[in-house]
Amino acid sequence: MNQNTTDKFFKSTVLGHPSGLFVLFFTEMWERFSFYGMRSLLILFLTASFTDGGWEWSRENASALFGSYVGLVYLSTMLGGYFADKVIGFRWAVVIGATLMTLGHASMAVETEFSIYLGLILLVFGNGFFKPNMTSIISEMYKDRPEKKDGAYTLFYMGVNAGAFFGILLCGYLGEKVGWTYGFGLAGIFMFFGMLQFWLSQNIFGDIGLKLKEKFDWKQIKKDIIKHIFKIIETYLQLLLFFNNIGLLPKYWFRDIKTTSYL
Repeated sequence: MNQNTTDKFFKSTVLGHPSGLFVLFFTEMWERFSFYGMRSLLILFLTASFTDGGWEWSRENASALFGSYVGLVYLSTMLGGYFADKVIGFRWAVVIGATLMTLGHASMAVETEFSIYLGLILLVFGNGFFKPNMTSIISEMYKDRPEKKDGAYTLFYMGVNAGAFFGILLCGYLGEKVGWTYGFGLAGIFMFFGMLQFWLSQNIFGDIGLKLKEKFDWKQIKKDIIKHIFKIIETYLQLLLFFNNIGLLPKYWFRDIKTTSYL
């Protein structure tokens, strides 16, 4: 960097770290709150009886959908990381990811067949943009302070653990005791807080995480995007085949799942 060297961020510090780290801390904490809060409810919602507002799926089918969702979440980071590196930069990737996840949680709170699946799709792609690029911003902030990087990641992951802990407790309680809509909705509210906080604090980061203006080879980018999408699909299908071969997928899952009124 030229005028915005990393030295600038260490002129004003909190606990020996720049204030930008704590923006990332709370943004990640609210995102993990929403992520683990929703995860704690998904199988409970799918397996709950119709009278309790659930879909009355078998535990095997609910676990299969849950596992597919989680697997795709982590596979989608390849696509989000590529976009951030080649096209939009880390910060815009985080904003896009947080926006998609907020919309995903809001969609799930509606609790219709279409909205639940739409919400899961939005969450998959939102996580893909968000997750790999938060730590990339930290890495760029501390590139001239490698001795402080371990401490920075320790603080950062304290936010991760705190968000996960409170998300599971609060969303789980609201979902089971009050209503599924409230549990899913609370996850969306805190994801919105995280997105808003990050958006309003962007000036703190200077030009860290921004993609410098340059000429893009759009034809190559399109080819790479298509290649990454097919790679994700291929990897997912290979995992399904592997788990099926070793007997971890529910028997007759696809046949059984078609008989429900929700698919």
